[in-house]
Amino acid sequence: MTRQDGPLVTRAEWPLVTSARMRALDQHTIETLGVPGELLMESAGRAVAEAALALRETGAPIHVLCGAGNNGGDGLVAARHLHLLGVPVRVALLVEGSRLRGDAAANWRRARDAGVAFETGRFRAPAGGVVVDAVFGTGLARDVSGPPAEAIRRLNAARARGGVRVLAVDLPSGLDADTGQERGVCVQADVTVTLGLPKLGLALEPGRTRAGRIQVARIGIADGAPDVAHDAWLWTRAGAASRLPARPAAGHKGTFGHALIVAGSEGKTGAAVLAALGAARIGAGLVTVGCPAGLNDILEIKLTEAMTAPLPDTQGRALAASAEPAILALASSRDAVGLGPGLGRDPETLGLVRALAKRIEQPLALDADAIIAFAGEPGLLKGRRAPTVLTPHPGEAAALLGCTAAEINADRPAAARRLAAETGAVALLKGAGTLTAAANGQLVVNPTGGPALAAGGTGDVLLGMLTGLLAQGVPAADAAALAAWIHGATADAWARRAGTAGLLAGDLAAGLPEVLAQLRAVPAAHGETSLAAAFPES
Repeated sequence: MTRQDGPLVTRAEWPLVTSARMRALDQHTIETLGVPGELLMESAGRAVAEAALALRETGAPIHVLCGAGNNGGDGLVAARHLHLLGVPVRVALLVEGSRLRGDAAANWRRARDAGVAFETGRFRAPAGGVVVDAVFGTGLARDVSGPPAEAIRRLNAARARGGVRVLAVDLPSGLDADTGQERGVCVQADVTVTLGLPKLGLALEPGRTRAGRIQVARIGIADGAPDVAHDAWLWTRAGAASRLPARPAAGHKGTFGHALIVAGSEGKTGAAVLAALGAARIGAGLVTVGCPAGLNDILEIKLTEAMTAPLPDTQGRALAASAEPAILALASSRDAVGLGPGLGRDPETLGLVRALAKRIEQPLALDADAIIAFAGEPGLLKGRRAPTVLTPHPGEAAALLGCTAAEINADRPAAARRLAAETGAVALLKGAGTLTAAANGQLVVNPTGGPALAAGGTGDVLLGMLTGLLAQGVPAADAAALAAWIHGATADAWARRAGTAGLLAGDLAAGLPEVLAQLRAVPAAHGETSLAAAFPES
C-alpha cells in the first residue's frame, strides 16, 4: 500500500507518538499555548471532510459512524461541513446525543441544528459510498465489545462485499495506538487521516495494513513541549540517505573498513557465504570469513570476493573453544565483527561465543546461534566497551528474555526496548516492521520490507550488511536501523518486479548496490521528504 502525508508536510524523520505523548501534546497546546480544544476539533473535522471528499466518487453518499468521545466529535464536525457543502451525508451515532460531553456535545448540537441527518444507536452498513470511521481514537484502552464491535464487524463486511470505501479518523477503530495490535475487532480502512503526528501503532503490523493509506493532518497541535520528548521515529528515504557512510573519491579498499564474519558449521556454510555477500555488497572494502577448518575448502570455493580463515574445530566441524585466540587475533586487525550465522548449537561453540563477546574489542553484531548462546542470561552482554548489536527474530528474542514469542509480538516496542535495556546493546528486533532500540530507549521503526523477505538466508545477509556498515564507521544504532531500511527496500524493489514469493537471499544481496545508488541520489537540498517516502509502495 502507499502511505502519504498532507500537502507541504515533509520530514526526513517522522516522530511516532504513543497515546500518552499525544495526550500530553494536546494538553500543552490547549492549556499552555491557549488554543481552544473546540478549535482543534474544528480543524480536525475539516481535514476529515476534505479527505472524505477526495475518497468519494461523484454523487456518492458519505456516512459518518461516530462514537461517544472526541473521535466522534471530529466526525460530527466533518459531517456538518459536508452537509453545508451539499454532500448527501448521514451520521450513525452509537450513543444518544445527550450522553456526549464537552466539545463532542457542542458539535453534536451544531450538526443537528445545521440539519444533518442522524440515526442513533444502531449502524446499518450502506451498500456504497464512503464511511467515515470516527468511533475510537487514541483513547481506546480495552477490547472493543458490544454495539461498537458489532458496528465495526458490519462495516468491515460491507467493505469486503465491495462498493464501500472507509476513511478512519486518527486510527482505525479497534487499533491499539501504541502496539499496532487489534483490540478484539478492528476497522479495515482504505485511508487513515491521523491527526497532529503519526501514531506508533500505525507503523507496526497489523496496524499498518489496517490503516490503508496514511495521511497526516496538521490541525494545530504542537509537535513538541518542554516535558514531552519523542523517543520513537520513522525514517523517510531522505532520513536513511543521510546516514549512509561517505564514499570519498580518493577512497580505497582500506578506507571502507574490513569486516570479519565468524560463521558456519556442517550443513550451514551458506549462512557464512550470505553474510559475507551482505558485508561486501553494502560497501565494506574487505571481508574475511572465519570458519571451522574442516569447512574451509568448501568456503574457499563458494567465496570469491571474501577471504577465509580456517579456525580450530570440533570433530563435528563446528568451532571449537580452542579457536578463541585465533579469532581474537583476527578481530584485532578488523574494524567490526559479525558473529553467529550458521554457527550451530554445539555446547562448546556456544561457550566460545560467550567468551568472545567478553573479549572482542571491536563493534560486534550477534545473530542467530550467537544470540542463543545468551538464552536466559542477557545481562552477560553488559559491560562490553565496544558497541554491540543484536539481531534476533521473535523466537530468539524470547529465548534471550525467557518468555514466549507470542509475548514478544504482543508489544514489540516494549520487547525491543527491554532487549536493549537488559543487554546494554542495540537491539534490532526483526519482523513485520523491524524495530531498532538503543539502550536509552530510543526506537526506530522500519517501514520497508514485506513477505518477500520470508525466505531462508535473508537474515544472514542482514547480519553481513550490519557488520559492513559498522566496519565503515557508522554508529551502532544508525547502522542497525540503516541496514534494516536498505534490506527491506531491496526486497520491496524486487517484489515490485517479480512478486512477493521466490526472492532468494543471494538475489537480495545482489540487489543492494542499486538501492544504495538510488539512496545516494536523494538530493541533499531536499533533505525532507514526505511520509510517502517512508512507506514505499508494495
